[in-house]
Amino acid sequence: MTSPTTHSETHSEGDGLQALGAELAFIQDGTGRYHTFYWQDARRYGVNPREVVGRMMEETFAPVDLARYRDRVRQVLQLARPTSFRSQFTDGELCFEFELALSPILREGNIRTLLVMGRQTSLTAPESDFLEADSADSTSSDRVAISESREVYQPPLSSLSHGPLLSQVARKIRHAVDLKTIWQQAVRGLGEALNLRRCALCSYTPGDPALKVVADYAIENLDSWRGRKFDLEEHSELQRVLTRLDLVESEPISTVNLGRIPATIALTSDRGKPNSVLLLFRNDFSGPWHPQEIETIAEIADLVGAAIAHATLYRELEEARQAAEEVSRLKSNFLANTSHELRTPLNGILGFLKLIIDGMADDPEEQMEFIGEAYRSAEHLLNIINDILDIAKIESGKMQLDLEPVALTEILDHLKSFTLAQVQQKNLYFQIHVPPTDDEVILFCNYQRLLQVLLNLVGNAIKFTHEGGITIAAEIIKNKVEFQGQEFSGGVRIQVADTGIGVSLDLQDKLFQSFSQIDGSRTRQYGGTGLGLVISQKLIESMGGVVHFYSMGEGLGATVTFTIPLYQEPVMVSDDLDSLCLLMDSEE
Repeated sequence: MTSPTTHSETHSEGDGLQALGAELAFIQDGTGRYHTFYWQDARRYGVNPREVVGRMMEETFAPVDLARYRDRVRQVLQLARPTSFRSQFTDGELCFEFELALSPILREGNIRTLLVMGRQTSLTAPESDFLEADSADSTSSDRVAISESREVYQPPLSSLSHGPLLSQVARKIRHAVDLKTIWQQAVRGLGEALNLRRCALCSYTPGDPALKVVADYAIENLDSWRGRKFDLEEHSELQRVLTRLDLVESEPISTVNLGRIPATIALTSDRGKPNSVLLLFRNDFSGPWHPQEIETIAEIADLVGAAIAHATLYRELEEARQAAEEVSRLKSNFLANTSHELRTPLNGILGFLKLIIDGMADDPEEQMEFIGEAYRSAEHLLNIINDILDIAKIESGKMQLDLEPVALTEILDHLKSFTLAQVQQKNLYFQIHVPPTDDEVILFCNYQRLLQVLLNLVGNAIKFTHEGGITIAAEIIKNKVEFQGQEFSGGVRIQVADTGIGVSLDLQDKLFQSFSQIDGSRTRQYGGTGLGLVISQKLIESMGGVVHFYSMGEGLGATVTFTIPLYQEPVMVSDDLDSLCLLMDSEE
């Protein structure tokens, strides 16, 4: 690999790849054979591109960790998805580290090759040289000749002693996708490699008032710092590092049990944004760090910062994937349940109409009864279809509401006319209370959508209540409300309370999830699509209100409250809650 090469040779072999603008670029296949090769520093280090092209990697310019590199290549070819990582290459004499980007090449519908582009990050001796240097314990073997120019490369002192260990730590950090693993590998690797008294890693999010130690390495006679916090106001040196984005700064920091101890503060970051802080305490507290040791700390800190960012992104993607799978599962259950809900009223309609067509009615009165049952089934079917269409509009952001002044008593009268028959059929009480005022309580809302919300809530209350009844109460709220650029003098809180079956505390968070029900099986006792509360919540929020659900547990009833802005503040007769007037009762 040290035969002389001319600039024209390098250019002719990599002319097309050179135009990509990368320091290193080559095309290879899945077996590891080079098809083309370009490296802007090939001439400097005596690498001849003509000798590389057509040969297998292990025979020429090869990755140090060939197995790991082949795994990445295999993933790119199988998944047809690009990836990036760091890898060391060697020509047999020197070791070059590159940041690589691997991209699959699609030709005639197949992927057999990939394009690799890289940027050199460091030049070191191969790990075999480090091992030889450790075992031989000599200085002469530490020097490595560079090409034919007789230039000599002297590795850093710390790298000669701890190169393999730091390389191992770096490899583990790169492969880890769990934040705890990354944190612990970083502190343990630095602590052992640099012979530290203590190495602690603190998590950091911009805006946090303190740094919390999430991983700690310490010699045996020291207590763990894990969980300890450093207030940034009390430790100005930490705040200064975070503000200035210094990667490494030697400063004393305050501690509780050890006093003021000289420490090195290493900041890890991702794209200029800090995400953790490394605190390094030396075993011997005299003398400065060797410059190469500072460089090593900075490189590890840079690697940890990138790994933390990748692990955080991976965790967020995993959470998003799980959430998407859960939504998909809920939608599948919803479709199964809804198909049952749709068929039930439809079968009722068809059944009663079939009886009429076949002349099964004994008299006109029974025929009218059949028609009435078919009509009620059709209404039920229409309500289900409307719910499905409403949730589709809401999720697509196409639900537009026209808001206008609406009288509270008018909408409550309408509600009673729709629900009173169902209440009386189940022998329940039904009460509506309004605040005592001299004039009308005027809301700012959409009449049809507010009525739809009330029908949903009262319908649920009736369905899940077997004894007792339902109470609706309205209360004036005098706090100012801002909505759609308007300021309103207050609002109205409307409460729908029942004495029904209630909801256990651990299941209440499901109530306002789309496509979710407390009992999602098809044989559930009460039926329904599970969309009523979700639609009600979205409609109330689109009218400037908020919905809340309360239940002390199973068998203890349930209460739903929501707010609506007041169009104008009414004149109150009394603020005493005991003087609320009974507007309507099912026993009238």
